[in-house]
Amino acid sequence: MSDIELTGGAGDEASGVSAGRRNRGAGGGASARRQARSVPQLVSLPYITRQIPPTDILSQEAMDIIEANADTLMEEVGVEYRDDAEALKLWKEAGADVKGERVHFPKGLCRELMKTAPSQFTQYARNPARNVEIGGPHTVFAPVYGPPFVRDLEGQRRYATIEDFRTFVKLAYMAPAMHHSGGTVCEPVDVPVNKRHLDMIYSHIRYSDKPFMGSVTAPERAEDSVAMAEMVFGKEFVDQNCVLVSLVNCNSPMVLDGTMLGALKAYAKANQASIISPFIVGGAMSPVTVAGTLTQVLCEATSAIAFTQLCRPGSPVIFGTFATAISMQSGAPSFGTPEPAQVLMGAAQFARRYNLPFRSGGALTGSKLPDAQAAYESANTLWPAMMGGVNFMLHAAGWLEGGLVSAFDKFIMDCDQLAAHQKMAGGIDMSENGQAMSAIREVGPGSHYLGCTHTRENFQSAFHVSNVADNNSFEQWEVEGGKRTEERANQIARSWLDNYHAPDLDPAIDEGLKDFIKQKKDSMPDAFT
Repeated sequence: MSDIELTGGAGDEASGVSAGRRNRGAGGGASARRQARSVPQLVSLPYITRQIPPTDILSQEAMDIIEANADTLMEEVGVEYRDDAEALKLWKEAGADVKGERVHFPKGLCRELMKTAPSQFTQYARNPARNVEIGGPHTVFAPVYGPPFVRDLEGQRRYATIEDFRTFVKLAYMAPAMHHSGGTVCEPVDVPVNKRHLDMIYSHIRYSDKPFMGSVTAPERAEDSVAMAEMVFGKEFVDQNCVLVSLVNCNSPMVLDGTMLGALKAYAKANQASIISPFIVGGAMSPVTVAGTLTQVLCEATSAIAFTQLCRPGSPVIFGTFATAISMQSGAPSFGTPEPAQVLMGAAQFARRYNLPFRSGGALTGSKLPDAQAAYESANTLWPAMMGGVNFMLHAAGWLEGGLVSAFDKFIMDCDQLAAHQKMAGGIDMSENGQAMSAIREVGPGSHYLGCTHTRENFQSAFHVSNVADNNSFEQWEVEGGKRTEERANQIARSWLDNYHAPDLDPAIDEGLKDFIKQKKDSMPDAFT
């Protein structure tokens, strides 16, 4: 176990601020309380079990039309499986019509194959208390994935390094409402391309004990990820249980390439989960309409999900989608707009229809700074994701500049919002305490609740309190330095890092991992392409 206490609560502790309010009477005023809240006397929240139902955006008739259109396109147009003879062979044996690298699917074939995929599964962490459930009524938050740049704690935008990568892993470990360590939280460009996956996987194992993701940039890197996981969990355990999740993006429109297929096969055969995500920029890589985009998403996602079951029936897989719109004036992608939210919620409905876990959402923005644009665009993606019932939310914190930048200050700001979403997803307490009849009787007409028994018993956990936002008077805010939100977030990030302690790792496992990495690195020259 780490220095972070585990709890099932999602109240004040969700922001990691419990100690600050418990000491409210100890003196020092608002400034002292804020300082106490910035010191990480943190709890670690479990994955979310939602107590509010997902919102359906499509009627059953609309779903049937989109599904029928997808069936027609999968049979008439098909999906290309490039540079992978084994994949084409498997599809031909399964009854698909294979013409060159184009695979045409008889109606219902993919849906039938998908039935062997689990509707919910456990991803195991090396600390069992941090295992997560993916699917069903559960939601798991994971950090930003993939940016080559960082916005560092000095406010500089620059290429990411392996040290930045480690810093993000540490922050994700410290963040109460971050349930998962993620994958490529930033791209460490100072490490050779063909070797950096080794350092990234090791960083997740060494500096966190939350579940993590594997590499997909080459089949052999996926195999290395599995091998390193086997060293931590044991080979037999890995064969029977999910310890890795990976991200496999379809090359929209309607293509799966050899690199993605190679990684997909490696993980499916090893009984490890892949997130199958059509990467959609509406108007460029899919039709400009929501219904048309959903039709294409079904074609791409269901064919790849079915393929995982050809590789190993019963292997875990996640139906995913990443959708954004394109500016028809500039060609730039835009975020936080209504249409991608509709795609997200519609795709989530199809995942529920097919009894599959679903991935989408995140704190997405095109803003260059953690400013108002970043806040409202991120909110406009987080809310549809939560209301749509997303099970695995990648990019939940730290995303900036359309996914080009991982930002430390925005990571903290987003984590604060995730804690609020976790409290919201907990639903309304209808217990005797939640009904508060005793409080209403005690106070009666015309008085107040500040000193009543029920308030004294519940005030510490009654409301979510942000550890980033400032709701004091102007005068108090000015006395405390007049700090902007991103400045307060920066201060919190520094405090978390100052107080970080690495979780325990068996020294024998650690040495084994280091030896494996050295042997792998020594076996090949550096490559930066």
